[in-house]
Amino acid sequence: MPNIEIILGDITRQAVDAIVNAANCSLLGGGGVDGAIHRAAGPELLAECRTLHGCETGKAKITKGYRLPAKYVIHTPGPVWHGGGYGEEELLRSCYRSCLELAAENGCETVDFPSISTGVYHFPLEKAAPIAVGTIAAFLREHPEIRRVRMVCFDGRTKAFYDRALEELR
Repeated sequence: MPNIEIILGDITRQAVDAIVNAANCSLLGGGGVDGAIHRAAGPELLAECRTLHGCETGKAKITKGYRLPAKYVIHTPGPVWHGGGYGEEELLRSCYRSCLELAAENGCETVDFPSISTGVYHFPLEKAAPIAVGTIAAFLREHPEIRRVRMVCFDGRTKAFYDRALEELR
């Protein structure tokens, strides 16, 4: 079974190879996880993000971690939930896959994710958690070089959905 863990915590405090930022398409900071990561990393992160010229939903780009304990930040704009008829589920799968591909290409062995799109983008947690866990597990089976992936949940309700999704996968 792939090494996936679900923890409660602050993603900006994780000492790992890469943390994932649930970004917006501009990559220039925002609210929620995105704002927290930009604040913790310092102004150098914003300066590097300006050179990337944004990112499409479902894709990912990588930067240094700067003042974060993580070596890298992998930025991915998740889909906004519009009821499920606009490819949101496949776009969310693509976010997780794109981030893990960049992590593997950059030699990352440990990667921490937030719950992408389930905050202000309103992706339902009961749909997002199994997509995230299933996509990560499938990727890790093909890429043993990534030793561990964690979902870092900011509250108990979110963690409960990811715990359930992981349990159903086992």
